[in-house]
Amino acid sequence: MQSNDVRTLLHCALPTAAAGVVGVAVSAAVAGGKGALGAAFGALLVVLFMTSGLVVLQRTARSLPHLFQMMGLLVYTTQILLLMVVLTTLRGTSAFNPKCFAFTLLAATLVWIAAQVRSHMKAKVLYVEPDSARTPS
Repeated sequence: MQSNDVRTLLHCALPTAAAGVVGVAVSAAVAGGKGALGAAFGALLVVLFMTSGLVVLQRTARSLPHLFQMMGLLVYTTQILLLMVVLTTLRGTSAFNPKCFAFTLLAATLVWIAAQVRSHMKAKVLYVEPDSARTPS
C-alpha cells in the first residue's frame, strides 16, 4: 500500500473503532454483557469488511485503473449486501443482543463512510504526473 492509502485507512479505522467503543459502552449500559458483546462484534465486522473493501479498491486502482469506478460501486454494494446477510442470519441469535449488534453495525458503517469521504476530500493526491525529465524553456 502507498502512504496515502495507509493514511486513508487510518483516518477511517480510528473513528470507526472509537464509534465501536462508544457503541460497546452504550450497549453495556442498556443491555449488559450480551449487548456489549453484540456491539463489539458489530464494530469488528464493519472494520474487517470495510478494510478489505478499501484494500481491494486500492489494488484495482493500481492494476486496472479503467475499472476503478465500476469496482468501487461493486465493492460497496457487495459490502452492504453482505452486512445485510449477516444481520438477517444473526437476527434470532441468543449469543448476544441482536439490536445492539445491529445499531452499532449501522453506526460504525456510517462513521466509516463519513470518515472515508472526509479523508478523500482532504487528500492532496496528484492526478497529473509531473514530468521531471522536461525542463522549461
